[in-house]
Amino acid sequence: MGLAHSAGGSAQAWVASDALAALVPRDVPAGFQMLYRFTAAGTENAIDSGRAAISAGMPAGAVTGSRSYLDVRAGALVRTAVFTPFVAAFGVLGLAMSVLIVGTVVAGGVGATIWRTGVLRSLGLTPAQAAGAHVAQVLVPAVGGVGLGILCGNLLATVVFDGAREAYGTVTPSVPLWVDAAVGAGALMLVTVAALLPALNAGRRSPVDAMRLGRVPRPGRGRWAGRLAARLPLPRPVSLGLAQPFARPARSGVLAVAVAFGALGVSFAVGLATTLDSIAADNSRDEAGEVVVESHVRMASGPKPGAAEAEPAPAPAPAADVGEAADVAGVIAAQPGTARFFTSAHAEVYALGIVGPVTVTAHTGDSSWGARPMISGDWFRGPGEAVADTRFLDETGAGIGDTVTVTDHGASVALRIVGEVFDLDDDTVDLATDETSLRGLDLGLAVDSFSIDLQPGTDLVRYVGTLQDALASHPAVVRANIEEGSEVIAVMDALIASLTLLLVVVAGLGVLNTVVLDTRERVHDLGVVKAVGMTPRQVLAMVLTSAGGIGVCAAAIGVPAGVALHHRVVPLMGTAARTGMPRAYIDVYGPVAAALLVLGGLLIAVLGALVPAGWAAGTRATTALRAE
Repeated sequence: MGLAHSAGGSAQAWVASDALAALVPRDVPAGFQMLYRFTAAGTENAIDSGRAAISAGMPAGAVTGSRSYLDVRAGALVRTAVFTPFVAAFGVLGLAMSVLIVGTVVAGGVGATIWRTGVLRSLGLTPAQAAGAHVAQVLVPAVGGVGLGILCGNLLATVVFDGAREAYGTVTPSVPLWVDAAVGAGALMLVTVAALLPALNAGRRSPVDAMRLGRVPRPGRGRWAGRLAARLPLPRPVSLGLAQPFARPARSGVLAVAVAFGALGVSFAVGLATTLDSIAADNSRDEAGEVVVESHVRMASGPKPGAAEAEPAPAPAPAADVGEAADVAGVIAAQPGTARFFTSAHAEVYALGIVGPVTVTAHTGDSSWGARPMISGDWFRGPGEAVADTRFLDETGAGIGDTVTVTDHGASVALRIVGEVFDLDDDTVDLATDETSLRGLDLGLAVDSFSIDLQPGTDLVRYVGTLQDALASHPAVVRANIEEGSEVIAVMDALIASLTLLLVVVAGLGVLNTVVLDTRERVHDLGVVKAVGMTPRQVLAMVLTSAGGIGVCAAAIGVPAGVALHHRVVPLMGTAARTGMPRAYIDVYGPVAAALLVLGGLLIAVLGALVPAGWAAGTRATTALRAE
C-alpha cells in the first residue's frame, strides 16, 4: 500500500495487528513493541526515568529491551556529523574572506573615485553629504548582488535537499525565510560600513587635495624602510619593492590578511586530505595482509581455565575440522613467497555495561604486523590481553590497563585492555585478542580468514593462483587483498578540493584588488622611476617583490594557523564518528611540507599581483607623469 522508512531500523514492514497472526507461525512466540512519548525526554536521565516508570508496573522479565530516540538520532547523524567540523571551519574561513574582499573592493572603489569627492565638495556639498553620495552609489549594485547571491544560494541548497529527500525518503526541506533576510541584511550592512569609513575620510579632505590624482603617501611615511632596504646587497628594484609596503601599512595589511587566509585554507586542506587518505588506506580493507584466504574451519579448544574437576570439559571440535585448519595453515606455510600469516575468527560475547553483544576477533599467530591503527596503548602480545575500540571503552568505562570480563552462556574470562584501536564501524562494539584468551568460553570458534604477508618481489597474481590450486581440496577461497575506495572519503576529498579552490581564488582576487589600487595611486612614482631609467622588467620585479615580500610574511603566519586548525578539527571529526584519532592521522605535516606551503602563500601573492604589475610595467613614463 505504501513505502515507509524506519530511522531506527526497528522494522522493515508494517501491517494491521489482525494481519500479524497470518504471518507468524503458531509455535513462534509473538512480542509487542510499544512506542512511548515522554513529557521530558531531552536527556538520557529523563529517558531513563521514563523507562523506569513504565517498567515498574510490568511483570518481571516482560521488558526484553528498549531503545531511546537519542540513540537512534546519534546513530543516524554519526556519518554526516563527520562532515560538520571541517565544513564549519571552511565556512568560517569563507565568511572571513568574503568580509575582507567586500570591504576591500568597496573601500577601493571609493578610494579610486576620490576625485569625485573633490568635485562634490567644490560644488558646495558638506563632508557628510559627499560621504552619503558615495554610500548611495555603492549600495545600488550591492542590492542587486545580494539578491543574486541569495537566489543562487537557494538554488544550490535545493539541489542538496533533493539529494537528502531521495536518500532518506522524506519531504524536501527549504531554506527558512529568516536566513535569507539575515544574510541580505548582513551583507548590505557590511557594504555600508565598508563604504562609509573611506567616504567619510575622503569627505574631510580639502577639494583641491581630493581632486589631485596620482597622490603619493604622506611625506616621511616608510622612508626608514627605504633607507634600510637600500643597504641590502640586492638590485635596486628589489630593494624598492621590499620597502614599498611600509609606505601604506594599512593597505599592505589587507593584502597580508588575504594571503594569510589563503595560506591557512590551503595548509588546512592539505593536512585534512592527507589525514583522510591515510584513514582510507588503513581502513579500506577488512583484513590485513596482501593475500587473504577465506575459510570456515573450526579451531581446537581446550578445557576452561579454573573449571571444577567434576565439571566435564566441552566437547572438542570435530577432528576433521581441526585437521582442516591445520592443513590449510600447512599449505600456506609451505607456499613459496609466504613471509608470515595469522588467522582470524569472530564470535559474539557479552560484557558488563554494554547492552547487546560484543564482537570479538580471535587471532592465532603473530598478528602484530597486521594490527589496526592504535589510538593509544599497544597491540596485545599474549593470552589474557586485548585491544578494544573507543565505543567499547566509553560504554564500559574501562581504560588502558583495566580488566574487563566477557561472558557467554554462563562462562566468563577476564581480559586486560592494553590498547585502544581505531575503528570507524559504529554498528558494532569490538574487541581483539589472542585465541587462547577465549578458551574458557565454548564459542566454537571457526577460522574466518588467513591473513598472509608476502616476501618482497613475490608476484601477487601468480601467488594467488598457485595457492588456490594448492587448496583446491579444501573449503577455502584465495583472493588478493586489494584496497577498496571509500565513497565517503571520496566525497570529502572532492568537497575539500572545491572549498580550497574557492578560498585560493578569493585570496588571489584580494591581492589583485589591493595591488591594482596601489599601482593606480602610485602611477606618478612609476612615471618618475621610468623617467630616470628603470626598465619595464625592473618595474615588474619591483611590484612583484612588494607583493611577494608581504606574501612570504603572511604565509609564515597562515601556515602555522592552518596546522593548528587541522590539529583541532581532526579530533572533532573523530568525536563525531565516536572514535578517537591516532596521532599518525594528526601529525601529518613535515618540515618539507610546511616549507612548500609557505611557498604556496608566496605563489598566491605573486599570481594575484601579476596582472597589475604587468600594467605598471607597460605604462609609458609620459602617461604616468601626466596624471599629476
